[in-house]
Amino acid sequence: MLKHRGFPGRLPGTDFQFTIRRANPKGVTPLVRRERYRDRKSVDKRADLAFMASLWAYFGTEPFERGNLDAGRLSWLFGREVLPYDDPFDPESYDALLIIDEQAARAAFPDAFEEGEEWA
Repeated sequence: MLKHRGFPGRLPGTDFQFTIRRANPKGVTPLVRRERYRDRKSVDKRADLAFMASLWAYFGTEPFERGNLDAGRLSWLFGREVLPYDDPFDPESYDALLIIDEQAARAAFPDAFEEGEEWA
């Protein structure tokens, strides 16, 4: 499992984690598309924004390996702002390649792309 050195581990001041420390010995948690409903808590929305901003700052438009990125946090963006890059895509692989859909990400999280913002 690739560890993304320098990527924020969590949203400061919360328990919302962005990365995992080690591979799960029982198996890889699959990436699934989670629905984001309008009535989500503001802290959940802030975690999504900070995670998207971190992904953009770290990877930009380049494809990236899932590695140690948290499956739960990725799943809130998966299928919309973060898309599979591989075909066929294995949602249960730490080696799976992903890519940010810049147009969708900018529409959903415009604040994540502002210069000089520090989210995580």
